[in-house]
Amino acid sequence: MLKNQTPIAEELKVKLPLLQRAIPLAFLLISLFTLPAPAAATKLFNVVTKREGNVTRFYVDNNEANDVTATFELKATNLNSTQALPYTSTFPAHQLTEAFSVSPVEDDQQWSYSYTSHYTVGSIHAKHDDSRVYRLPFAPGATFKCTQGYNGKYSHQGSDQYAIDFKMPVGTPIHAARGGVVAKIKDDSSKGGADRKYEDQANYVLIRHDDGTLGNYAHLSKGGVKVVIGQRVEAGHYIAVSGNTGFSSGAHLHFSVFKTKDGKGRVSIPGKFATADEIAAALSEGKTYRSSPMKPGAVLAVHTPEEKTSEKFQGASK
Repeated sequence: MLKNQTPIAEELKVKLPLLQRAIPLAFLLISLFTLPAPAAATKLFNVVTKREGNVTRFYVDNNEANDVTATFELKATNLNSTQALPYTSTFPAHQLTEAFSVSPVEDDQQWSYSYTSHYTVGSIHAKHDDSRVYRLPFAPGATFKCTQGYNGKYSHQGSDQYAIDFKMPVGTPIHAARGGVVAKIKDDSSKGGADRKYEDQANYVLIRHDDGTLGNYAHLSKGGVKVVIGQRVEAGHYIAVSGNTGFSSGAHLHFSVFKTKDGKGRVSIPGKFATADEIAAALSEGKTYRSSPMKPGAVLAVHTPEEKTSEKFQGASK
């Protein structure tokens, strides 16, 4: 097989069977380390800057399926801004929109800037319809206990001040408390526990209501979301199954309504609920409630105020 063999060639001939066995393993190891890296996920929010002479323009590239609100904070030397800073505004979905621009105060002097930006889904122009009555977020006729209500001491403060937790087994069907368009979803997490480190691991569905507010259904099961972004749903629509993901001390559903305050915060909003027995301005912690077969769209002329808080998308059960 080897012609004009030298002593080195003879040695190779002796070792060839061993090399033939080693090559596949070596090839496998090389393959593992030379596979192309997976494509990076497309960022849904990007800030793009464009220089035109001494003018620098800031654009928001919003790839979300909904409006987003962004807040810019800028540290600048020898620069004027077309907007007062920090600057907060709402930007439309699937569009590249100019936010503001900066230019030198003195053209013959050096200038510089650094900035940070924050964004969250939703519009600062949303105004809650206080006459709206919400369904309980589970199947008609089903009964579940409220384990934490408004101003709950365990975790319902600040941005979750008016959130409600319902104790329920993992896999319980979740139904929309109010109609709207699915704004954002997450259902790829299987992690959870009674520790703030799990806050970002909660699966959820966000539904944008017609008044611009958002309903948040959190701690859902992995793979448990039954709707898609952009889908229109009505009150009572089956949207997901409950779970125990994120910052959670036990299987439950966390439900809240909010409006966007700025790129870093939100306003928690109280609501009224139709139960099998009454229309309640607030649900009481420790009490069990049965879902009513109330027709979607029913309204009640009662006004309740909003409270300003900071940004969060999830909560925890007692």
